[in-house]
Amino acid sequence: MSKSDWNSPAAARRLARRHAAERRFKLIGLGAIVLSLSFLALLLFIMLKNGLGGLDWQFLSGSDSTDASVAGVWGAAKGSLLTMFVTLLLSFPMGVLAAIYLEEFAPRTRWIEWVEVSINNLAAVPSIIFGLLGLAVFINTLGMPRSSPLVGGLTLALMTMPVIVISGRNAIKAVPPSIREAAYGIGASKVQTTFHHVLPLALPGILTGTIIGMARALGETAPLLMIGMRAFVVTPPDGLTAPTSVLPMQIFLWSDEIDKAFVQNTSAAIIVLLVFLLAMNGLAIYLRNKFEVRW
Repeated sequence: MSKSDWNSPAAARRLARRHAAERRFKLIGLGAIVLSLSFLALLLFIMLKNGLGGLDWQFLSGSDSTDASVAGVWGAAKGSLLTMFVTLLLSFPMGVLAAIYLEEFAPRTRWIEWVEVSINNLAAVPSIIFGLLGLAVFINTLGMPRSSPLVGGLTLALMTMPVIVISGRNAIKAVPPSIREAAYGIGASKVQTTFHHVLPLALPGILTGTIIGMARALGETAPLLMIGMRAFVVTPPDGLTAPTSVLPMQIFLWSDEIDKAFVQNTSAAIIVLLVFLLAMNGLAIYLRNKFEVRW
């Protein structure tokens, strides 16, 4: 195209249409961000307005009760911590090892392709399906105690593991091939290359995906509802097999109370849960920024 063609009226009209389309796209994107932040700000304002007055030591150190004035959140918070401990203890090593095998050692066969597709599909399965699986396997078949952190952690581990496998594979895949080639060049074996060079470089991405998956599991209600963790428990759990509730379930139970005094408790418990979630997401961002390697 000659210089005169760029200065022609037709070219000017095309450029004007492109610039107008870019402006419209920017406005739509800005509107989506403003709308999302507005909903979040409205949620935080309502929760802080209704629940900030109920955040005291009695509420933070107490357990569930039929009396809203003495009901607390510590029993459910401790149950959530124990459940997350079991979930992390099972899902993290198994998810990371599965990601390493699928990305570094597995042969490219039809069976492996079927496994990869299944893992991707499991990450999108509704969480209540995992609750039904936990009820059928862990409680009805294996006879484990209902409404316990052990069963809750096993159920959430099944739900979290596909997310860890997918994030782990992406992190391992992001390590440049030159790292592997350099390790092979100095005589390292496949196992040594993977665990001494590839895995340490991929670990920040793996940890970030793991924490995000754990934050999702912390806010789940449907799978825990299926295994009976909506029980009324007045004492904090003293072990992994003791009956307990969790923060999302405690919020659900209080929101269903007829007594209006529980409205403040519900909002205060939501604030506590949001603090947990923000802390976990903040930790994920910190790990990503601190250990991320730019090639």
